[in-house]
Amino acid sequence: MSLWLVVAAAAAGTYALRVSFIALFGRLDDVPPRVERVLSYVPPAVLAALVLPELVLSDGALAVSLGNDRLLAGAIAAVVAWRTEDMLATVVVGMAALYALSLVP
Repeated sequence: MSLWLVVAAAAAGTYALRVSFIALFGRLDDVPPRVERVLSYVPPAVLAALVLPELVLSDGALAVSLGNDRLLAGAIAAVVAWRTEDMLATVVVGMAALYALSLVP
């Protein structure tokens, strides 16, 4: 029962947050530049929040070392993303780097 209560509360909160932005920006003629600038940081922050734990955690423990294949492959992928700005190249090089690093004993 309490799990469903938590799910319902999360759904209501998410709905309220989304409706508030629609109502606010539907009322305004244009989005203030400051709000636009702040909202531009949301996608990178969400991506970092999703990816970073997978790179630095191993079996629930912090693993920041040269022996962490995922961290090294992530660093290689970050360099490719920075230099090429191509999502497909970043994913392909990152996965290839992870595969190659996993083969090294």
